[in-house]
Formats: sequence, structure tokens, C-alpha cells
Amino acid sequence: MTAVRRALVLAAVVLLAAVAVRDATGWHEPGHGTSPQPVGSFAALAGVAGPSSYGRHTACGIVLGPNTLGVIHPTLPCGARIFVAYRGTRVLTDVVDRGPYEPGRAFDVTDALARTLDLDGVQQVRWSYARLG
Repeated sequence: MTAVRRALVLAAVVLLAAVAVRDATGWHEPGHGTSPQPVGSFAALAGVAGPSSYGRHTACGIVLGPNTLGVIHPTLPCGARIFVAYRGTRVLTDVVDRGPYEPGRAFDVTDALARTLDLDGVQQVRWSYARLG
């Protein structure tokens, strides 16, 4: 057997082993047939950042606009995916900034997310981490 043929056979064996491990463990690469599932359930007071935040550059490198869906959280990392639920509506969203900037709130939601949730003022919401299922 030539060296090239041996290398091809070895590559095929490695590929088959990787597929077998993936299927046996249920591991899937993000974005390929898996959907995020909520993990945990936490209550928190959330406020609305509101239209006054439009045009502001966030600590996460995003410019907030009227259609920006996201949360402003003091400790979760930028881009962290979480579910936020209010009055029967649950939305998967991302951390887009640091904050909140008002005392008594656990976090703020962007104006677009507040409209989606029909959230006004400061309200108690439920939230959970998002994990690929």
C-alpha cells in the first residue's frame, strides 16, 4: 500500500470514528439541528432602556437602535444567550450591554425587546440561561 493510500484510509477511519462519537454522545455543533433550551428559572426586576438609548455604543460593541433586541446585564458576558419571559411571552435574546443604570433593577431590556414582551416600566420577569439542546 502506498503512503498516499494509507493516509486516505487513515483519514476515512478518523472521520468514521468522529461521526460515531458524535452520534453516541448526542454532541452537535451549534447551529446544526439543535435549538436552545432554557436552563434554570430566575425572577428579576427588569426595566426598559427606552428610545433615549438609541445611537449609543454599548460596552459589547453594538450601537443600540429601535430594532435591537437584547438585555443590558451587569455580569453576564456580552453575547450570552438568555430567555426572557413576561406574561406568557418568552424570547431568546443576547446580552448587548453592561448595566442597568437605574437602582433596583437586575437588568434592563432594549426598547425593541420591551415591545416584543409588552413590558412597560419596571416589572418582574422570568429569565433563564439558553443551552443548546
